[in-house]
Amino acid sequence: MTASLQRLREETDMKTVVTALVVVLLAASAMALGLGDGIPMGDVKMKNVDGNEVSIAAVKGAKGTLVVFTCNHCPYARAWEGRLAELGNTFQTRGIGVILINSNDAAEYEEDSFENMQVRAAKLGLKVPYVVDATSDVARAFGAGKTPEIYLFDAAGKLVYQGTVDDNAEKPEAVTKTYLRDALTAVVAGQVPEVQQTKALGCSIKFRSKA
Repeated sequence: MTASLQRLREETDMKTVVTALVVVLLAASAMALGLGDGIPMGDVKMKNVDGNEVSIAAVKGAKGTLVVFTCNHCPYARAWEGRLAELGNTFQTRGIGVILINSNDAAEYEEDSFENMQVRAAKLGLKVPYVVDATSDVARAFGAGKTPEIYLFDAAGKLVYQGTVDDNAEKPEAVTKTYLRDALTAVVAGQVPEVQQTKALGCSIKFRSKA
């Protein structure tokens, strides 16, 4: 093979790789919710830690709806779980519907089993639903990829905040940016959050495989 043909083949192979990556990235971005989007799969019923079936639509609040993808085992989820429980319990009384969703495959992490979810919910004193996304399809519909990952919708059901809880998972006392609390406060007041998007930080969701 001549040097020119070898170079042509290498260039063609590189273009093929780049094209494949672009296709993957476009597919991922097409799945991810954008600001102003509505709630996907809102009517899907999921098993709550109290044994009842609950959907996002069923918990929708008069002022807005907070959907949090989280789990038991992830260090980030554990670091923020107390703050999430406090925010969920508090803002549920202020017109915000709240639901925590575990989309992880418990076969990969036994700590994320339903029984352990019940233990953790009791330990945290959760007064909001903590449910199992049994197929991981709800997380896929949202385009969620991290635990925890936050989606806050306004009274009209439009996404107005997506991202993380605050700017310091490890040290609550060192937090300077309370992104989620500020967004919730704004939505309760019928306002648009000043910060509408931040980078979700956490472990990757361990999606259940498709049948």
